[in-house]
Amino acid sequence: MIHRRNALALILGAPLLAGCVTARPTYLEAGMEGEYRLAAGDRLRVIVFGQDDLSNLYTVEPGGTIAMPLIGAVPVAGATTRIVEARVAERLRQGFLRDPQVAVEVDTYRPFFILGEVASPGQFPYVDQLTVQTAVAIAGGFTPRADRTNAEISRTIGDAIVTEAVPMTFPVRPGDTIVVAERWL
Repeated sequence: MIHRRNALALILGAPLLAGCVTARPTYLEAGMEGEYRLAAGDRLRVIVFGQDDLSNLYTVEPGGTIAMPLIGAVPVAGATTRIVEARVAERLRQGFLRDPQVAVEVDTYRPFFILGEVASPGQFPYVDQLTVQTAVAIAGGFTPRADRTNAEISRTIGDAIVTEAVPMTFPVRPGDTIVVAERWL
């Protein structure tokens, strides 16, 4: 009889325990593969060797472009820094420079956003190696009612916005929106 009771408790309790297991998000992890993709709000340092007037900091505009002297708007949204280097060099080759040498790096990443049960919700500058837990710390910590085990991240992947529950150790990317929910108990 004891074995039946234990088996019954295990069968009835399994759905409750399953809610406690946190699986790694698949869609958000897919958004972290490969090189960093640029988007509006990123600030780029573009260096055209030997051309001090063209070398400068350029902010990616809401339309996904940077505006450079001589060549105008260059589309950069969704591109890597290597792709932007090639695009700028190609445009400069079209009547402006014979063999342009271009280097592009991200000077400042777009901010991340945090909402919900944190002391100071809002927009914050992205820092390298950011996790949900460190983002909460940047936002002043949890409120007394905060769920301290999981949060929700919304991330743009391609043309879609993907939202998933993640553990506190999950990596945050520039542009992510984190929501810390209120705990139930």
